[in-house]
Amino acid sequence: MTPDRDEGKHLADTLAPGGPMSDRDSPVSFRETVLGHGATRLTDKARTDGTLVAQVMGDIHRRIASRALPPGARLPSIRRLAETACVSKSTVVDAYERLASEGAITSRRGSGFFVARQPAPLSLADVTPRLDREIDPFWVSRQALESGDQALKPGCGWLPPDWLPEDELRRALRTLARAGDGALDGYGTPLGLPALRQLLAARMAERGVHAAPDQIMLTESGTQAIDLLCRLLIAPGDTVLVDDPCYFNFHALLRAHRANIVSVPMTPEGPDMVAFAAALEQHRPRLYITNAGSHNPTGATLSLAVAHRLLKLVDAHDLTIIEDDIFADFDSEPSPRLAALDGLERVIHIGSFSKTLSAAVRCGYVAIRRDWLDRLVDLSLATAFGAGRLSSELVLRVIRDGSYRRHLTGLRTRLAMARRETIGRLGEIGITPWLEPRAGMFLWCALPAGIDAAELARAALAEQVVLAPGDVFSLSRSAGGFMRVNVAQCGDPRLFTVLRTLLSGAGHGTAAPLCRYEGLAERENRLRAAL
Repeated sequence: MTPDRDEGKHLADTLAPGGPMSDRDSPVSFRETVLGHGATRLTDKARTDGTLVAQVMGDIHRRIASRALPPGARLPSIRRLAETACVSKSTVVDAYERLASEGAITSRRGSGFFVARQPAPLSLADVTPRLDREIDPFWVSRQALESGDQALKPGCGWLPPDWLPEDELRRALRTLARAGDGALDGYGTPLGLPALRQLLAARMAERGVHAAPDQIMLTESGTQAIDLLCRLLIAPGDTVLVDDPCYFNFHALLRAHRANIVSVPMTPEGPDMVAFAAALEQHRPRLYITNAGSHNPTGATLSLAVAHRLLKLVDAHDLTIIEDDIFADFDSEPSPRLAALDGLERVIHIGSFSKTLSAAVRCGYVAIRRDWLDRLVDLSLATAFGAGRLSSELVLRVIRDGSYRRHLTGLRTRLAMARRETIGRLGEIGITPWLEPRAGMFLWCALPAGIDAAELARAALAEQVVLAPGDVFSLSRSAGGFMRVNVAQCGDPRLFTVLRTLLSGAGHGTAAPLCRYEGLAERENRLRAAL
């Protein structure tokens, strides 16, 4: 044997399962710390070349930078990583030695390799794998926000400007400008504008969620509300459940909080209850984040039976739920709310006006049990000094004068028409919805067999069309053949011409990149899964 292989054998034998560095007695479970789902295998003929060593090093570097591997975490044994990634032990030995020489990891004689105690500052750019930076949650958000007005944006998560009540907002702004009561220049109270909280309490009661005004805190947005709740409820390394698929920014927020994320498959009636129960037993999560009403991205609606079963499991396992209800006002008919069934004991209810009123009017809210509220208010004061008073006053006036309710009536009708039309036009080119939602603006659509949504998104971007490929919503990356479609953004017939052309080309072999392939990208995906 070569010296490298001799050393690899020696280290692998020393650190084999059951030895000092066995995964089962590790203080930090490597696989659960990273993603919480099983490994797949990497296959490649070149076992020991520099490219594979660099891939192993790069993936560990990124997981350390994103805090998926926290300081002090024990790395898997050389034998274990080599077997699961299907690379040679000498490749892993080389990668570990180079990482140790850089100071990224440390070696303890007889114990193994550990993440160094002083990692580099957190980098959200490295929260997700580098290979996927082109098509990841940040890519979708950036393309949708930075593309000019000429671009078509069926992948974005908001309504077109002409679907929003701009005239009503202008009238409310003029009223505020004349009021002279401090709305334009003063701070709000710690909980937020009392009159708006009272109005929100009445509106939530219409959906069966009973919260007194002094149980409601205003925030800058629904996203800020979730961020504050994560600060309140979890610590780095805690496990959080999400749906698969789910709103992609849940992934980014939880990774920024250094959480261990575990996903549960979504069904048309809510989370898969068998998988949910298994995740509770296996991972002991602290928190579950989900949508109420119309689920993002699938459009599914929680059934009453699933809601009852879910809450029984939650109670038995001491779990807290954040119920994100920012799409509540899209509902044309009532659907179950976990907060209504639970009475705000284990469920925290949040909402926002960004989707239905204006993204520029940053106003969200949290309804929470009273004994948690003071600590949440303290966090809000510490990080943002409370919610913006101007936005709160503006929302209050638009709701009070009746214009918001009239706007919602027309909006729901318009969305229903857009859903029917979009489903029909997509069906003509072989794109079919997973289900037909009862409300909302999203369709979760299956592409024709063999089409990779990420590659389709890249090709469409060249035609100034921004798509949202399925895997950015899926922690397990099992939605490569799906994409989310915003029906409100599908009014321009150019969209369907572009999609038809791209899909037709793929079907005739003239657009090969749209088809799935096994190459460097797939190989790196397998390595990341093994880690």
